[in-house]
Amino acid sequence: MFIAADRAQIEASARIGAAVVELHTGGYCDAHAEGRFSERDAELERLREMSAFAHSLGLEVHAGHGLTYDTVAPVAAFPEMRELNIGHFLIGEAIFLGLEGAIGEMRRRMDAARA
Repeated sequence: MFIAADRAQIEASARIGAAVVELHTGGYCDAHAEGRFSERDAELERLREMSAFAHSLGLEVHAGHGLTYDTVAPVAAFPEMRELNIGHFLIGEAIFLGLEGAIGEMRRRMDAARA
């Protein structure tokens, strides 16, 4: 289920038997890109809390939408996070770095966030 980081949507996903939820990170990424840092931080905290909540209900937690090199590390650091969906950004970066370079840099940042 691709959902907002919202308690009611997470509960509904668990209730209908979903195995996985993907939390929408667009609000967090947009706030970062637009320099609205207090809003960004609030969105990140909500994502953190709802990742833990979803995991506590037995759901596998994924996230995505708008993640970039600048925004991926805090989300990748959530211990419950099992997958990040970052395809659009990586394909755009591949124009400049090549696909191997773009993916390698993203993987480096994700791994560093978990260290």
